[in-house]
Amino acid sequence: MTAFHVERADYALHHADLHRVRQQVFVVEQSVPADLERDELDAVCVQVLARDADGAPSGTGRLLPDGRIGRMAVLPGWRSRGVGEALLQALVQAAMDAGLPQVSLHAQLPACEFYARQGFVPEGGRFEEAGITHLQMRRALGAPMAVDGREAALAVTTAIIHRARRRLWIHSRQLDPGLLDAPAVQQALRRFATRTHDKQVRVIVHDAAAVQAGGAPLLALAQRLPSVFQFREVSDPVDRALASACACNDSGDYYFRLMGHRLDGEAGIALPSRSQPFEQQLQRVWDRSRECNELRALGI
Repeated sequence: MTAFHVERADYALHHADLHRVRQQVFVVEQSVPADLERDELDAVCVQVLARDADGAPSGTGRLLPDGRIGRMAVLPGWRSRGVGEALLQALVQAAMDAGLPQVSLHAQLPACEFYARQGFVPEGGRFEEAGITHLQMRRALGAPMAVDGREAALAVTTAIIHRARRRLWIHSRQLDPGLLDAPAVQQALRRFATRTHDKQVRVIVHDAAAVQAGGAPLLALAQRLPSVFQFREVSDPVDRALASACACNDSGDYYFRLMGHRLDGEAGIALPSRSQPFEQQLQRVWDRSRECNELRALGI
């Protein structure tokens, strides 16, 4: 893969490179009117620019003073190669450096899953902008955020899986039908489980027999990748009385639901001070729980 780097760009000096990328993506490819591609806000935004090893521009993005991210554009030959993610991370870091409490953006529908993987959750309904359907998405910075509804729950769960480095915890009474079996979540789990480095998914359930009878897609995935997935069933009476559900990773991300049968709860992205206590609690429950031999009978 050809190397690239992301830098903060001075708009006065690098506006030609920024607009070259945006013109190609927005005006040529997406038929956005040329007069909408640029505006007076460009001069006051934090601009980021991706360049290849030869210095040629390959992607752009900007951060408005109010925390809105926009003008995310990557040239066709550089898509699916990490450029968009690097640009987005640079803009989020710029917002954190500025002390902003949150960032938001207007995501084109095909890009919603990309932003969800980075901790952005959808809010509100769809709307038209420059003739293209969008959805507003938001990510809190340095503080937890409320999760309300299935779309937000899917986005947060996908982010936690995607952002995990080597370990992922899932505590769910019966593997959350409607959440853990959603295509986006399954895809994220498959991507994490098939990475080349060592990784582990620890799953704690309350009723292994019901999970087995339900035939959750997670079981089929785990059967194909038995070295990655481990299952245990709670056995301690105190643990069995727990009504909560939780997912967390080793990157400081978590999603906690006080009532596990509901999707509303609290989530945090890059908040290790809040995620680590959840991870430590799940480790204690794990140590007290029993291996699910009946699930292993399926080949897991």
